[in-house]
Amino acid sequence: MAEQEASGLQVLLRTLQSSSDRESILTILQLLGDLLSGGTDRRIRYMISKGGSEALLQTLVDTARTASPDYDILLPLFRLLAKVGLRGLGAVLGIGNTMVTKTDNGSAVMELTFKQRRAEDKKFGQKALELEALDVTLILARKNLCHSQNLLHCLWALRVFAASVTTAAMLGINGAMELLFKVITPYTQNRTRIIRAATEVLAALLKSKSNSRRAVNRGYVVGLLRLHQDWHSHDTANTYVLIRRGLLLCLKHIAALRSGREAFLAAQGMETLFSTTQNCLDDKSLEPVISIVLQILRQCYPKSPLPLVTASSAYAFPVPGSVTSDPPCVLTEEDFEDDGDEEVDKDSDSEDVKEEDDDLETDVNKLTSKPGPDRPEEELRQYEAMCLELSCSFEDLESKPGDDLSFEETQYANHHHIPTAASLKRHCLSKDQLSWGQEREDTGRTSLLSTVKMGRSSVHLASGKAPGMNPYQNAQSSGLGIDSSGSEIPDIQAFLNEDAWDIDAMSCPRMSASFSNSTRPRDATEVINKLLQTHPQHIPFHDPCLYMAKARRTRSVADFKMMAFPDLWGHRPPPSAQPMLERKCGIQRIKIFEDIRRLLQPSDIINKVVFSLDEPWPLQDTASDCLRFFSKFESGNLRKAIQVREFEYDLLVNADVNNTQHQQWFYFRVSGMRAAVPYRFNVINCEKPNSQFNYGMQPTLYSVKEALLGRPTWIRMGHEICYYKNHYHQSAAVTGGASGKCYYTLTFAVTFPHDEDVCYLAYHYPYTYSALMTHLDILEKSVNPKQVYFRQEVLCQTLGGNSCPLVTITAMPESKSADHVEQFRQRPYQVITARVHPGESNASWVMKGTLEFLVSSDPVARLLRENFIFKIIPMLNPDGVINGNHRCSLRGEDLNRQWLSPRAHLQPTIYHAKGLLYYLSSIGRSPVVFCDFHGHSQKKNVFLYGCSIKETLWQAESTVGTSTLVEDVSYRTLPKILDKLAPAFTMSSCSFLVEKSRASTARVVVWREMGVSRSYTMESSYCGCNQGPYQGLQFGTSELEEMGAMFCLGLLILELKSVSCSHHLLTRAATLLNAEEEVLDHYLQRCSSSSSSITSELDDEPACLEEIDYSTDSSSDQEGSFSELDRQIQECAFNKEEGDEEEEGPGQGRKASP
Repeated sequence: MAEQEASGLQVLLRTLQSSSDRESILTILQLLGDLLSGGTDRRIRYMISKGGSEALLQTLVDTARTASPDYDILLPLFRLLAKVGLRGLGAVLGIGNTMVTKTDNGSAVMELTFKQRRAEDKKFGQKALELEALDVTLILARKNLCHSQNLLHCLWALRVFAASVTTAAMLGINGAMELLFKVITPYTQNRTRIIRAATEVLAALLKSKSNSRRAVNRGYVVGLLRLHQDWHSHDTANTYVLIRRGLLLCLKHIAALRSGREAFLAAQGMETLFSTTQNCLDDKSLEPVISIVLQILRQCYPKSPLPLVTASSAYAFPVPGSVTSDPPCVLTEEDFEDDGDEEVDKDSDSEDVKEEDDDLETDVNKLTSKPGPDRPEEELRQYEAMCLELSCSFEDLESKPGDDLSFEETQYANHHHIPTAASLKRHCLSKDQLSWGQEREDTGRTSLLSTVKMGRSSVHLASGKAPGMNPYQNAQSSGLGIDSSGSEIPDIQAFLNEDAWDIDAMSCPRMSASFSNSTRPRDATEVINKLLQTHPQHIPFHDPCLYMAKARRTRSVADFKMMAFPDLWGHRPPPSAQPMLERKCGIQRIKIFEDIRRLLQPSDIINKVVFSLDEPWPLQDTASDCLRFFSKFESGNLRKAIQVREFEYDLLVNADVNNTQHQQWFYFRVSGMRAAVPYRFNVINCEKPNSQFNYGMQPTLYSVKEALLGRPTWIRMGHEICYYKNHYHQSAAVTGGASGKCYYTLTFAVTFPHDEDVCYLAYHYPYTYSALMTHLDILEKSVNPKQVYFRQEVLCQTLGGNSCPLVTITAMPESKSADHVEQFRQRPYQVITARVHPGESNASWVMKGTLEFLVSSDPVARLLRENFIFKIIPMLNPDGVINGNHRCSLRGEDLNRQWLSPRAHLQPTIYHAKGLLYYLSSIGRSPVVFCDFHGHSQKKNVFLYGCSIKETLWQAESTVGTSTLVEDVSYRTLPKILDKLAPAFTMSSCSFLVEKSRASTARVVVWREMGVSRSYTMESSYCGCNQGPYQGLQFGTSELEEMGAMFCLGLLILELKSVSCSHHLLTRAATLLNAEEEVLDHYLQRCSSSSSSITSELDDEPACLEEIDYSTDSSSDQEGSFSELDRQIQECAFNKEEGDEEEEGPGQGRKASP
C-alpha cells in the first residue's frame, strides 16, 4: 500500500512538471491540495522527500514564463508552495488562530514546533533561488500591483522564500524592498490585507544584515517611523494591530545594526515610541505592539560599560600560579556588535538541544575505564591519621573531647533537637512571639520517622496572608514591639539612645575594637553580653560569644573588622511557611520603561554614589538623606551603591576574588530607611541568563530591630521582582571571550518594617564559615562521648590560612570486647561534602540538618551511627565563603572543576578530600554513598545527579550497543527512596547522565576513579517546590535542614534494601517501625515495585511571561506571522471564488496585463 501511494505521488509530481495540458495541471493541483489539507504534516514531509518542492517550483517558473500567465494555475500553485514551505515538519501550529499569545507553556511548545518545522526543508528558499522562482515571483508581483488577489498570493510566496536569510538577501538585491515600500506607502486603509502581507515580507527581508543596511542608506527608518505613527494615530479601534506590529518588526530588525540604531536615534525614534506607548500599556489588545516596542527601545538604549573602575574583583589575593590581569579596555560598541557583511542562514536545529547532546560522553572507553590514583600510594598513608577510628585503642576512643568550651558556651545546645520543618519552625517560640503568622500545630519532638509516617509534615501558611505580603506587616513602624512575655517594650531607638548605643555600630559590631564613649562597653564581648542580658534569646546550637571568638580567628582577604549582626545574633526560622511570590502581570515592562525614562527624562535622576569598595574613604554622611550601605564583613558582597532616584538604588556586586565573573551573590547591610516606603533596588551586574527570581523567589531580609524584639529571623522579602537583560556590556578584551558579556538586572522593592532600622539583605539565607566552626564546636560538646564518637579535625589549611574541618561521626562500640571493637572498625563509610560553591549557602543549611540529626537521640540516628562511619567535609571552600565569592576559590577558579588533577598548593581542600577518598578505596573501604551538597539557581525542588553509562549512551543515541555492558543499577535506589520520604525531593528532576563538561566534578571523578556507583550531587533549589506537600512554597532554613535529616533516613532505608543488610539491623529496624507490616511494606519495598510510583516528570521552568532578553531573532515573532499566514492560506483555499471584494473594491480583475 505504501509503495502504491509512493508511486502514485511520484506520478502526479512527474506529470505536473511535464504536462502542458491546462486541465491536467489544475486537476493535479486540486488533488495535491486535497491531499495536503487532510491528515497530518507527515504527508507534506513525505511529498518534500519525493521532490515535491522542486516540482512545484519548476511548475511555477514554467507557468509564469508563458506569454500570458494563467492565474487559475498560479494561485493554487502559490498556495501549495506557501503551505509546503511553511509546514515542513511537526503539527500545524495555530490553524485558525489570528495571533500567537504567550502563555507559560505555550511559548516553549510553539518555539519547538517552529524549529522542527523549519528543520525539514530548510533549503526551500535556496531551491527557489536555484530554480529562478524568486525572479519570476518578483516579476509577477510587480505586474500585479493593482490586482490585489494575485499580488497577495505573490506576497505569501515571498514571505516563505524570505525565511532563509540568504534568499532574503538575494531578494533585496533584486529590488524586493523597493517594491514592498511602494505597496505599504503612503498611509491608506484601502487594501489592508495586502499592506499587512507586505509588512510581514519586509520584516522577513530585513533580518538580512545587507537588507537592513540598504534600508538605512535609503532612509527607510524615517519612513517606517512616520508610517507607524500614522497607523497608530488613526487606528483608534485597534483593528489593524498586525500591520502596526509588522512595521515595528521592520524597525526592530534594522535596529540590530549599529548604523540602524544610529538612524533610529537620529530620527527621535526612542522618544516617539516611548511617548506613543505610555497611554496604552494596560490595553491587552495592543500586547503584540507593546512587546515589540519594548524590545526596540531596549535594543536601542545606548550600550555602556558597568560603572566600575575595573571588571576585576575589588579584592585581590596573591596566590601561587595566579596571573595578573591587564587593566580593562574602554568599552565601545565595536567590542560587542557584529556589523559585518556576511549573511548567516540560521535555519539550524535547536542549538540548546544540540549542545546538550554534544556534551554527553559517548566514548565507552572513557565511561568504563577506571584510572589509577593521581599520586604515589605511599602518599596516601598521611590519611591514616584522619581515620583513627580504624586503628586507635578503645581507651583513645573513650577519651573526652577537649575542654576548651565552657558550659556557658554551650548552654544553647539542644541534645535532642531533630531538624524537621515542623519542629524547627515551632522551636522556642511562644504564641506571643508568633506575630507574623499562625503557629504550627505542636506534635512534640518525636522520631523523624514519625514525621514521615504522618505523610510528610503538614505545612501551614501564615494566617490571612496573601502571597508576597510583607511578613513584617504586624510590626509597628514606631518601633514599639512585644517582648517574649507579651508586654510592650519601649521604642528600640529610645532604648539604644538611653544606653548611649549607636544602632549602626551595634548592628555590625567590631571584633575587638572599643567604643570611644567611655560610658559604653569597651569590648565587643561586653556589648554582646549586655544585649543578651536585656534581650535574652535561645537559638539551638548557637552562641554569640563563641561566634565572636571564631570570627576573630577567621582570615579574610580584606581583613574584615566587623561582624554582621544576623550571623552574630543568630537566626530562628519563621513560624510559618512563605509562599512563592505571585508575579504581577506586566511588572517587568513597568520597570524597564522606568529604566528607559532615565535616558529620555533625566530630570529626577540623582545618580550619586553612596557606597563603593573602590574608594579608600567613606562616601556617606550619617546625616545624609539616603540609605547607608555596608558589606565589609564575612560573606558580605556589595561593591557599589548608586542612588538613582529618591527611593531607588542601583547596586553592583563584587566579582569573585581574582576573577572578573560570577557576580550573583549579594549580602549587605542597609540602614537609614523610612518605614512604609517602598525602596527599589536594582542589582545591575548579574550574569546568569535567567533566575528563579522570575518564578516566585524572593531575596532574604533580617531586621535588627525585629531581632531585638524577639524575632531574630531571616525572612523572604520583596515585591515587584523581575530579572531581565539590561544595557550594560563588558568588552571582549576584558572577558577574554569572542564577544562582549551581557549583564542582567535583578530588581525588587522592599518596604522596611521600622524607621531608622538596620537591615541585612541577601541573595539567600547566609551561612558563614565562622557560623560553621561555632556550630561544630557546640555539636561536639553536646554529644555524650560514651555513646557518640564525634571527632572534629583539620583536613588541611586553605590558601587563605583557614582550616578546612573534617568531621567523623559514628557510635562508640557497645563495650570493650574484641567483637564490639571489631564491629566498630568494620562499619562501612558514608562520605558527605558541601559548599564547594560559596554562593550556594542552601547547601550549608542542608548540611546543618544532616549534622544535627546524626548526633541527635533520634532512634534512626542511633541506628545510623551504629552501622556506619560518617566522614563529613561540611565546607570545601572556606575562603570563598568568607570573602563573599559566588563560585570560586581565592585563585578565581571553580573548585568543583578541579577533581581530576588537583594540586596540594593550589587546591588543597580538593586535593586532600580526594586523597582521603583514595585512601579509603585503597584499604577496601570505599564509601557506600558519596554525596556533594549543592544549590541550584534554575530549578525548583531537591534532586540528585548521579552517573550511569547506559543512560548516557541511550540519551546520546549512541550506536554503541549497550546490551553487553554490565552496570550496577543501584544508583537509582537512593533517589527513589528520597522521593518517597522527603517532601522537598522529586525523582523527576534527577539525572544520571555523564557530561564531558562535568568530567572533573566530584560526582564523576569519585564514580569513575574510586568506583563508587552511588556518587551523587544533591541539588537544592534557591527558591522552593512545585510539587508535593511544599508545592507553591519557598524554602526556609527549616525545609533545608529537614532535607539534610531526610537524606540520612534515606541512607538507612538504602541499607535495609541491600542484600548485605544484617539480620540484626533488620530486626532493629522492624522494632523501630513498630513491626507494622504496612509500614515495612512502605519503606522496604523493592526497587522494582517502587519504580512504578515515580512522580510524573516535571518540566523545567516555562518561558517567562515577559522577554528576559531582547534578542533580534525572537522565535515568537516568526511564530506569530507564520501562524497567521497559515490561517490566511487556509481561508483563501476554502473561499477561493470570493476574492477580496470587501477590501479591494468591485471591478478588480484576476488577470494582469501581460
